[in-house]
Amino acid sequence: MGDLPLLQTEHPERISSYFRKEKKLLSVMSLCAVIFDGGLSLVPILQGKMIDTIVQRGSLHTVLVSAGTFLLAVIILQTCRIGKRFCVRRFANKTGALMRMTVYHTILRRGAASLNDEKIGDMLTKAIGDVDISVEGMRKCTTEVFDTGLLMVSYLVALFMQSWRITLLAIPFVPLSMFLAHKLNHLVTEASGKARSALSRATGAAYGMISEAVLIRTDSLEKTVKESYRTILDGLQKTATKSTVLETSMEPLYKAVATLGVGVALYCGGKNVVAGSWTIGQYSAYMTLLLALAGKASKAAKLFNSFQKAKVSFARVKPFLSECPEEDMTIHNPLDIPANLVVRDLSYTYPGTERPIIRQISFTGKAGEIIGVTGGVASGKTSLGVALEGLTPYRGSIMLGGRELSSLTGFEKGSAISYQGHNSELLSDSIRENVTLGESGSIEEVLQDVCFGEDLRTMKQGINTIVGPGGVRLSGGQAARISLARALWRHTPLVILDDPFASVDHATEERIIHNLRLHHRSSLIILISHRLAVFPTTDQVLFVHKDGTLEASTHDRLIITNQTYRKMFSLQRGGGQ
Repeated sequence: MGDLPLLQTEHPERISSYFRKEKKLLSVMSLCAVIFDGGLSLVPILQGKMIDTIVQRGSLHTVLVSAGTFLLAVIILQTCRIGKRFCVRRFANKTGALMRMTVYHTILRRGAASLNDEKIGDMLTKAIGDVDISVEGMRKCTTEVFDTGLLMVSYLVALFMQSWRITLLAIPFVPLSMFLAHKLNHLVTEASGKARSALSRATGAAYGMISEAVLIRTDSLEKTVKESYRTILDGLQKTATKSTVLETSMEPLYKAVATLGVGVALYCGGKNVVAGSWTIGQYSAYMTLLLALAGKASKAAKLFNSFQKAKVSFARVKPFLSECPEEDMTIHNPLDIPANLVVRDLSYTYPGTERPIIRQISFTGKAGEIIGVTGGVASGKTSLGVALEGLTPYRGSIMLGGRELSSLTGFEKGSAISYQGHNSELLSDSIRENVTLGESGSIEEVLQDVCFGEDLRTMKQGINTIVGPGGVRLSGGQAARISLARALWRHTPLVILDDPFASVDHATEERIIHNLRLHHRSSLIILISHRLAVFPTTDQVLFVHKDGTLEASTHDRLIITNQTYRKMFSLQRGGGQ
């Protein structure tokens, strides 16, 4: 795979950076907008001249020239309008994709402690809804700079050229409308913020009901959950309704104020026509321009509301907009290294804490080996697995294939290490997609390795069977084995399995270990487990003491030297827990 640049921009937390990134596209859009909006005021004037030509019974040639000029102007302006809209929509689509990708990367690279502090509903609302509103606000502002700002200036110039006296009398109501909008926009901002927060709560509640559907049904909590959800939805309905009413009801108010000057123009312009200083065409052109200006004033007022709404959403999503680390700017080729692991004086502390969970741990391993890791409750077994992933800082040295783990890029770590945690983490997709995660290749062999063949034969859709959210349509053992198949499928140099057999019977566990020995000799497998039935077949056992230190030996040796290990193994072999 060659170098493939990711979607990125400098300072993604600044709105201006998105405009700078698309400056070429916006330059074309600006040119089209200047021609369209700057020339649009000519249309009523040309239309008025055409009307005068017809009323005054000009020659056929004169009428055709007037009509042709009007039609040509309309065609040129509408062509520029199409170009402007294409460019601004293209800008919005590219900016939306860029912003979503930035949010995605930020979420992936945040620590577990940081993500746990975020409510899932709030994250979903920010990553989807708030990004959409922010981009829409940027699109509207970009468009309205020309469609409203430039066009209003163009209309105003044309009106003063027609009659500066009438314009001075009629025009003050336009800025009054915009001033009123500016003063009232805080109401829209406040209502919009409350509506977004209510939507976050509703999204979180919906996600909770979906992810915990089985528990809710099992414990007969449907009524309680429904009542709680109904209360949340009622709150959302009230806040959303208030926000919508304020946002939509203001525009008619602003438009009514802006058009108050039309009455003045009707009276004064009519007098000019009667006096003969204006033609019917001039009167028609002036009234068309004035009404268009009043309409644009109300649009400008509405733009204030859209801007405030977008400002609220961008403030909410801004914490998720951070620059991608340099190492993630380019996707490198997958790491191809031997499965040799050398761990020296490894200590690991969870982010946000000070006391090391594991300390001064040393051991080695190579391809084809299965290393068992066990210890008492809360001794640090899982912490050792997390440290060996290399996704969080550690002290000491972890050398994989002769390279320090902390020096590898995120993509290189992903191509060299597979990890299966306590939870199956299955997607609501097919068995195939859950194993391959979108890559191509056969999965039948690895499903046989995890003893899923018989289960698969009972499923009508086979590997295309949909597992449901979190694997809800599968048994615990089936979900665990699909997750295990995912960890094994890529044959990475290092495979870390954290309690993969918790929901699997001992006979199946032994068959899977046999298959791992037979078909995964190119990998070093770290097996973290509190179940010790297969530990006699491992190449070495790492026993993690409660103080976080490690005793590395063989099963037979630990039976002799480690009283706690010997007691754990004896109890389990005798049917104890």
